[in-house]
Amino acid sequence: MNHLIISFICPDRPGLVEILSQLVKTHQGNWQTSSLHHLSGFFTGVVEVAITNENSDKLINALKSLPDFKCNIETASSQTKTAADVVLELTANDRVGIIQEISTVIHHQGGNLIKLVSTQESAPHSGQDLFKAKATICVENATIEQLIIALEALADDLMVDITR
Repeated sequence: MNHLIISFICPDRPGLVEILSQLVKTHQGNWQTSSLHHLSGFFTGVVEVAITNENSDKLINALKSLPDFKCNIETASSQTKTAADVVLELTANDRVGIIQEISTVIHHQGGNLIKLVSTQESAPHSGQDLFKAKATICVENATIEQLIIALEALADDLMVDITR
């Protein structure tokens, strides 16, 4: 069984998820995990599909023949985990470089960033720009407390909530 990691971008139009999911189904693939977004007139995303070896190339060719659809496809194998996934919810005043600061701390504390979803919002009372993010990281249990301390040391306004 292959795991295809499909990243794509195309001009947004109605029915794109239907088209993609139909292609996956037609080639007997199983849509595993995805993150899909509308960004400034484009539809973009990443999809993981489990599919047999004999159907992989057929699906790849079908995806690459879609009009106005730019994609990159990688084949992956399943890996076993040796650490825990931890979800961090981060809130701070927005500023240039905040993602770089956070990702550097995670890396230097031995964490691996698995997923990051970030937004910019207005603070309810002041209207000031807030950075909000939900980050899933894979990290050894013994280093979680040090990671939180290091993140909170980045700035006085950075709040970190953690769930396991």
